[in-house]
Amino acid sequence: MEVIDNLAHDVVRYDFDTAEAYQAVVRVFADGEFEEFYEPISDPLISDYLAQRAQAAKEYRSPAVPPQLYRRIRAQLPLAPNMTKAEFIPTHAFRFVQVLGEFFPRHRIVLSDFYTLPDTVPNAVDAPVVQTRFDGSMVPCDTYLVQPGWFDIFFPTNFELLQQLYIATCRKPTVSAALGQVQVCTQREFALQNADLPQTATRSGENPMVDFYENNKFLLS
Repeated sequence: MEVIDNLAHDVVRYDFDTAEAYQAVVRVFADGEFEEFYEPISDPLISDYLAQRAQAAKEYRSPAVPPQLYRRIRAQLPLAPNMTKAEFIPTHAFRFVQVLGEFFPRHRIVLSDFYTLPDTVPNAVDAPVVQTRFDGSMVPCDTYLVQPGWFDIFFPTNFELLQQLYIATCRKPTVSAALGQVQVCTQREFALQNADLPQTATRSGENPMVDFYENNKFLLS
C-alpha cells in the first residue's frame, strides 16, 4: 500500500498542432535555481510508456490534449501557446510492471494507493502533491521544481489506465487463463468483500476500513 505514489514520474507536454509529445528537462544552475524546458523525446522509458499506452489503451486520450477542433480554433488566436499543459506520466510504475512481467510471470499482486489527491500542482494532468512542513503545518506548493530533501512529493494513480497497461504487459496468453481476471475496485468495495468488518468497527459504529480512505483504489490480480 502507498508505494506507487512515491515512484518517479516524467513530465510531457504536447504540440498543439500535431499532439506530438515532448519531454521535460530540468536544468539546475549553480545557485540552486531550476529551469524547465522541453525537447523531442529521447528517453527510452518515456518512449516505451507512450507506445504501450497507445497500444494497450486505445480509447485513452490524454486530458492534456484538447479535441482537434478546439486546437484549430485556439491556434488562430493571438499569442496562443504552442504546447498543451503538462502531464505527469507514471514511467517508473510502468517499469515496475515490466519487471513483474519479465521476472515474475506467474505472480499475483494486491496494489493499493491514492487515485485522487487534494492540493496538487495546478494546471497539470495527474500532478503530484508537493508539500513541506513550516511552523508545524504542512504547506502545499504550486511547483515540483523544489530543493531535494525538503519536500514530500506523491502522485495520484489512474488505476483504470494502470490496469490496461498491466494486462498488456503481464498477462501473456500462456498464463492469462490460469491467473484469472485483473480487477480495480475502491477501498470500500475491497473492504466489504474481504475485511473482517466486525473486528474493525469502532464503538461509535464507524468503520474506518469502509468509511475512510475514500481516495484509495486497489489493483488485484
